[in-house]
Amino acid sequence: MGQQVAKLATVDFSIQFVGWIISTLFHTEKFYDLTGSLTFIALTYLSLNNSRRYLRQNVQSTCVFVWALRLGAYLFYRILQTGKDARFDEIRDSPVKLFGVWMMQGVWVLITLLPTIYVNRQRIDRKITTTDYLGWSIWLFGFLFEIIADGQKYAFKNNPANRDKFIDSGLWSISRHPNYFGEICAWSGLYISSSHMLQGFEHLCALSPIFVTLMISFLSGIPPQERSAMKRFGGNPAYRFYRSTTPILTEVRDSRPYIIVLRRILTYTVLHPSYDVEI
Repeated sequence: MGQQVAKLATVDFSIQFVGWIISTLFHTEKFYDLTGSLTFIALTYLSLNNSRRYLRQNVQSTCVFVWALRLGAYLFYRILQTGKDARFDEIRDSPVKLFGVWMMQGVWVLITLLPTIYVNRQRIDRKITTTDYLGWSIWLFGFLFEIIADGQKYAFKNNPANRDKFIDSGLWSISRHPNYFGEICAWSGLYISSSHMLQGFEHLCALSPIFVTLMISFLSGIPPQERSAMKRFGGNPAYRFYRSTTPILTEVRDSRPYIIVLRRILTYTVLHPSYDVEI
């Protein structure tokens, strides 16, 4: 598996390098998210192309294709409408910072795809198990959850009557970031579907859902969104009530010490991130 991952990593970071050059020359981030989605598709296709194309491999890869096509098209359409991505306001004119962001995208794609890369390298057509169906079902749940959440927020923001309002309806009434919750579920599902075949170092595929969760929780997802919301709506009593009664992702009732520590770290990160983003 190591050699295949190395080859795919070369393709992955080559794509990000070209994207960084274009982004630097034209001072634009419009193709950033689209490039990430296309990289998911490219690496999955390459790994599938070298496989036996058994049912498990076809289903696993199709899940990635569908997720990447949907998200890439949605984010590209959105940035064409807005004209910019506020996450890049402080780094758009800095080649060094842009390089770091583009390379981080490469890391994200590669680690997230580890379970799918592993499944596609299998040479034995093993029987489909309950674990496969469970994982694919969780992926479908997360995928639909993310689509619905994105659609609800897009419709809300594009309604003139909602100008200067925050969304607290639909899925956003039970989670402050239901789209991210859906994404975490989707990638967790694809890991679960592969987990029963893992042995030894192959269990490193568990890094996929872990990395996605950490990225969303502590870096590129929740923290900038939460800080931006506080800047815009922090003086609104209704928003403060919504914030105090609605979980960030989903309700976790667990008193174990390490869960409490993680919750406190997440709370601190949300309240003290280093950059903002338009929501």
